[in-house]
Amino acid sequence: MIGRRLSRLAFALSIALLASPAGTAGLQHVSEYDISLGVLPIAKASFSSEFGGNGYRISGSFRSWGIAEIITKISAETTVSGRKRGDKLQADRYSLVYKTGKRTRVYDVTYRNGNVTRTVMRPEPKQRPESWVPVTEGDLRAVLDPLSGLVFDGDARVCPRRVPIYDGESRLDLVLTPKGTKAFSTDGFEGEAIVCEIRYEPKSGFRRGRSDIEYLRKTPMEVWFAKARSVNVYAPVYARIPTRMGQVYVKAARYGG
Repeated sequence: MIGRRLSRLAFALSIALLASPAGTAGLQHVSEYDISLGVLPIAKASFSSEFGGNGYRISGSFRSWGIAEIITKISAETTVSGRKRGDKLQADRYSLVYKTGKRTRVYDVTYRNGNVTRTVMRPEPKQRPESWVPVTEGDLRAVLDPLSGLVFDGDARVCPRRVPIYDGESRLDLVLTPKGTKAFSTDGFEGEAIVCEIRYEPKSGFRRGRSDIEYLRKTPMEVWFAKARSVNVYAPVYARIPTRMGQVYVKAARYGG
């Protein structure tokens, strides 16, 4: 129902809803999320995380739901582990197993001090078209994984900022611009959320001229960040992602609690 790349982005944003660094050793956190295309439910996600000292590990699962399952079945499992550095979660290793129908693709990325040292993609991609923008060595320096790139220390400025992302195939920037605050409530949370407009800027690892990429590049997303009560951190609780099929919404059905 939505393209592979856009559904991967929606999945990554929904995982970011959970990624909350904690100062208490051994803290575990579980949350659930609803994803919809307009008013139609299309996916559900559940995540668990463990934090000890400055280290963290997040595990998540995602599956298509409702009318989306009639058209095509999509599922994914992911893990990311790393440590907190400043106001960012910096991964040591990120992996994603993504299934669409009978097709499975695996991404495995190793990071060191924010730089990518190894990328594995299975199956290996076919020969790229002439319009493909290749990822360069410089693109793999000072980047974040797509899962924990949208989590910030509670004393940091959430937006404006530029977030450099590498997901195992593509290099992109997310540019955050402040849009004020809004009230948000869900199971486990009630309070103010910081609203940011987010613009998607593809850098490399994509096909130039691809319609869904161009649409997303020209149409801003919106993400709301709320401070977790148990720890001093901001993480997304709501996201609106434009697609040519309509708006995709990611909402935390449970946030802490």
